Amino acid sequence: MKTHILDDYLNYLSAAKGAAQTTVKEYYYNVREFMRFLRLTKEDLDIDPEDFDQIDIDPVDLDYLRQVSRQDVNNYNIYLSQVRKNSVRTRHRKISCIRSFFDTLSNGMELLEENPALNIELPKIEKKLPTYLTLEEAIHLLNTVDQAKGSALYRTRDYAIITIFLNCGLRLSELSQIDLEDIKDQAALRVLGKGRKERMVYLNRSCQKSIKDYLDCRAENNLTSDELDEKALFLSMRKKRMSPRAIQHMIEKHLKNAGFDTRKYSVHKLRHTAATLIYQYGHSDIRTVQEILGHESVATTNIYTHIDNQDIRQAIFDNPLANPDALKKP
Repeated sequence: MKTHILDDYLNYLSAAKGAAQTTVKEYYYNVREFMRFLRLTKEDLDIDPEDFDQIDIDPVDLDYLRQVSRQDVNNYNIYLSQVRKNSVRTRHRKISCIRSFFDTLSNGMELLEENPALNIELPKIEKKLPTYLTLEEAIHLLNTVDQAKGSALYRTRDYAIITIFLNCGLRLSELSQIDLEDIKDQAALRVLGKGRKERMVYLNRSCQKSIKDYLDCRAENNLTSDELDEKALFLSMRKKRMSPRAIQHMIEKHLKNAGFDTRKYSVHKLRHTAATLIYQYGHSDIRTVQEILGHESVATTNIYTHIDNQDIRQAIFDNPLANPDALKKP
C-alpha cells in the first residue's frame, strides 16, 4: 500500500532522527496545514474559510512539492499572519517546521532536487527572559512540600521530584521516564532526552537524600520493585509510573499551596529555575549549563546568560539548593 509523502517524512523523523512522538505530532499538524495552503492557493479552491481544515492533502505528492517555490513559503507566512492571525512566535515555529521539512526531503531523504525553503527568513521574535523562582522562592516551595499534610509516601515522593527539577533541570518527559535502574551508585541518573539522546545527570546531596527518603518510604509501604509491573522510580497511587500529566498536576498543586500564580509558574519554570541558579551561583560557564540541560545548541542556553564530567558534576553540586540541611528554616 502506497503511503503519503507526509507519512514517509514522519516515519523518517521517528526512525532515523529519533524524534519524540510529541515532536512528530507537531510536525504533522504544521506540514499538513502548509499542504492545505498550497492546494488552496495553487488550485484557487473556492471554499469557505471555515472549511480550510477540511482540505484533502492526498493530491500533494512529490511532483506537487517539486512545483513549490520560495515565494510560496513567503506567501504562507503572510497567510498565517493576515488570515490565520497567528502570533510571531507561532509563525516562527511553523515556518521553521516547513524549512526543516523541505531540508529533510532534499538532503536527508534525497527525494527532492531543490529546497524551496533554503535560507528562507524566519519571522523575528523578541527573546523573553525566562520566568524562574528566586533562591528564596525555591526554598519556600520545598518547605511547603515538606510540610504538606497527608501520606509520608507521597510527600517524600513529591519532595524528591521537585528537588530533582530544581537541582538538575530535567524536562518533564525525562523525569517521568526515570527507572530505578537509571540511578547509578546513588550519585547520578541516566536520562533519556530529546532525540533519544542519553546523558548523565549528577545528583547532589539534596537529590540523593530526597530519593533515599522516598525509597525508604516505598519499602516501608511494601512498594518494592519486585511487586510492581513497572520499574519506574516515581509511582502514582495506583502503583504505576507517574505520567507527565500527573506530575504536572502535582506540581501545580504545590505551587498553588505555596502561594504562586500557576498561570505564571509551571513545571517548565522549575527547569528555568535550576538553570538560572546553577548559572548564577554555580560559577559555571554557559556550555556547562548547556550540557546539564541537554540542549542541542548553546543558543538555546544563552537565555541564562571541551566540558568534562567533573565540570558538570561540580556545577550541580554548587547549586545553592544542593545542601538539604540548608533548605529548612528553624
